[in-house]
Amino acid sequence: MTVLAFIIGVVVLVVGLAVSIALHEIGHLVPAKAFGVRVGQYMIGFGPTLWSRRFGETEYGFKALPLGGYISMAGMYPPSPREAAAAREGSAQEGTAGRAGGGFFATMVQDARTANDETLAGSDGTRAFYELPVYKRIIIMLGGPVMNFLLAVVLMTIVVSGIGVQTATTTIAAVNECVLPAGTTQTDCEPGDPASPAAAAGLQPGDVIVSVDGTPVDTFDEASAIVQAAPGRPLPVVVERDGATQTLTVTPMLAEREVTGEDGQRTTAEVGFVGMTATVSRVPQPLWAGPEAAIEQTGAVMGIIWQLPARVYQTAVDMFTGQQRDPNGPLSVVGAGRLAGEVAAIDAPVLDRLGSLLGLLASLNLALFVFNLIPLLPLDGGHVVVALWDGIRRAWAKLFRRPPPKPVDATRLVPVTFVVVIALIVMGGVLILADIVNPVKLFG
Repeated sequence: MTVLAFIIGVVVLVVGLAVSIALHEIGHLVPAKAFGVRVGQYMIGFGPTLWSRRFGETEYGFKALPLGGYISMAGMYPPSPREAAAAREGSAQEGTAGRAGGGFFATMVQDARTANDETLAGSDGTRAFYELPVYKRIIIMLGGPVMNFLLAVVLMTIVVSGIGVQTATTTIAAVNECVLPAGTTQTDCEPGDPASPAAAAGLQPGDVIVSVDGTPVDTFDEASAIVQAAPGRPLPVVVERDGATQTLTVTPMLAEREVTGEDGQRTTAEVGFVGMTATVSRVPQPLWAGPEAAIEQTGAVMGIIWQLPARVYQTAVDMFTGQQRDPNGPLSVVGAGRLAGEVAAIDAPVLDRLGSLLGLLASLNLALFVFNLIPLLPLDGGHVVVALWDGIRRAWAKLFRRPPPKPVDATRLVPVTFVVVIALIVMGGVLILADIVNPVKLFG
């Protein structure tokens, strides 16, 4: 059953990631069609086509490697100089003839121009991406990442507001009969051990704490904060028992306990102690808690992406030295799949496992959102930068009453794009290898 649950978790992650990619591309597709751009293909995955069907002018389909997706828009870049000259002369020239000289990168530039010219075949200039106003190009390119962010918000809202967050409630789960000496290995109360303050006050499991020292409380943490701040001082505690309220008096004793400061550091401090524990249950949070959690986690993801090369390098070092990996470090799809399998296989209520899986998918969508905003081609952020630069050049020419400049030819950046792609492949390979031989483990 554990193996089956592990497999189910991996399948859920893969399907969820495929849906995330599909929605990302829809985020590009819908505004592109709305602005009149000719879209030749909408594909999920890379490699050989497994299935496709044409509706209107667009071919929709799935490819063999579900590790991404794309839409093919007419005229992502301006036509190559050769094609533009041919158009002006009114004669057609063969797009692949006479590749640019100058070596490997020059050939890559010419190949990119040839591929771009092919997307322009059969479409007029008004239906090409590069002819759109700058703001429309930016909307199209941001549509994909924004779709991932919105999906993450929906998933996190389901988790925190639908399923709920595990919270210590004001219902008492257990009351310690006695106070055991510090550092003892004793587990049971003996006749000479003093009664705990909670037991001495008459608190019982099932009691619901209404207020402490005159202050109404909604969570166990609020009640604990009042108790910890008042060692040795009698506190009136109002509880609800069997449908009726009654007031009990509890005097917290002084004890050493670990406390967590505002900076997240755990230290030992002398605080008030009464000897009771709370019932833990899932408590739905307000609807705005999901978007707040998504925004907060986006900041954390930005920190990881900003340091991605250094973090991948550290992951490689940990892999070769056998050190334990940073659980908050970057993961590949393989690592995310392993985590999903572990979550699905743990011995926990179904809602707990479902919430963790949905949270993992939300985190992946936030990673896709942030990653695609990196201002480098071939990522969406790179296309946004190209559009902004084109807009700046046009605005500058208009300001000084100069003729409009030619559209930015981003195919000249193909060598940079090539370097970025190689770097991404290398980092992805390192993460996949690390996730196989030195995986991040949530349990044990």
